[in-house]
Amino acid sequence: MSFVENKESFLFTKVDKSTESLPISFEDWERLARERVPAGPFDYTAGGSVEEQTLAANRAAFSRWAIVPRMLRDVTNRSMAITLFNQQLKTPVLLAPVGMQAISHPEGELATARAAAQAGVPLVVSTVSSHSMEQIAEVMGDAPRWYQLYWSTDREVSASMVRRAEAAGYSAIVLTVDTIMLGWKRRDFKNGYSPLREGKGMANYISDPVFCSRLSEVTPENAVEEILRTIYTPALTWSDIDYLREHTSLPILVKGILHPDDAKLAVEHGVDGIIVSNHGGRQVDGAIATLDALPTIAEVVQGRIPVLLDSGVRTGPDVVKAIALGANAVLIGRPFVYGLAVAGEKGVASVVDTLLHELDVTLALSGCASLADVNRSILTRQ
Repeated sequence: MSFVENKESFLFTKVDKSTESLPISFEDWERLARERVPAGPFDYTAGGSVEEQTLAANRAAFSRWAIVPRMLRDVTNRSMAITLFNQQLKTPVLLAPVGMQAISHPEGELATARAAAQAGVPLVVSTVSSHSMEQIAEVMGDAPRWYQLYWSTDREVSASMVRRAEAAGYSAIVLTVDTIMLGWKRRDFKNGYSPLREGKGMANYISDPVFCSRLSEVTPENAVEEILRTIYTPALTWSDIDYLREHTSLPILVKGILHPDDAKLAVEHGVDGIIVSNHGGRQVDGAIATLDALPTIAEVVQGRIPVLLDSGVRTGPDVVKAIALGANAVLIGRPFVYGLAVAGEKGVASVVDTLLHELDVTLALSGCASLADVNRSILTRQ
């Protein structure tokens, strides 16, 4: 049974008074978030690097592809289910790792986690979350979740983090490889704002025994300085994947791949999955849009490992386009953070609910009963 049918033709049911005032479009969520969140935190989430060309390119890439619907196909019974790493998921949508969510809403990741668990959408928890990975896992119960790792120059801290994630029920490790140093974000310089320097993302660190053993005294000030000293890793190489593999039995994905040769190397080094990502336009300005990078990477990988995509995904049609071009699943970031900023858990739930309805309707009207029916044949380049 389809998502919409489960809602009993939601367009014609009685409106839920608790949510009728919430936005529908990404633009309206963003507008309300801008009104409610101070300039520093809002721009930290919304902004990209330098001139923000990559930020704009991610959206423009989706507009260059058009869906060509197929007709007279029975789409009565539809499914958005997928399997990733032997885990059945209800949809091909995940919530991307966004750090320090408490800058947008006091409950931060805890509100996001509850909404994700209720929707059955996996949450990827950031190393620099505002709440510890164990606290987030506790509110999620048995719901699917992955852990995103920022590699530390202190390898033993990284090993400790992934061991904790495995013990707390996370089912995959996402190693972000495009942040060996911080992108040049003009908005943050203008606002004089750094949530990491303010200690907003240290929950996983001050709860980690190995990290704390490095401090002469466990204080917020000492923790922040140690994080800043070790979080950026320009010496990170493919050989570090081998070290990571020694310390976890979980699937390992690398996030931040844009070049097909790096996709080849990922397969050669035994990586379990790739996330095609330019960090939402926050790192290299002028970088290729993720949707433009996706087809070549999918061709190189040839189905040997899953390929996921983030950066620029806003709507259900976007999800269909990404899957048609070779993605197994997609991640959204800013949309759910704006929902969080505006209405906490209800906001995240509403953003996810809208996206999944859009995806279901787009599948049906494109003539697809399942994601297996979605391929390049339903797209044309504009």
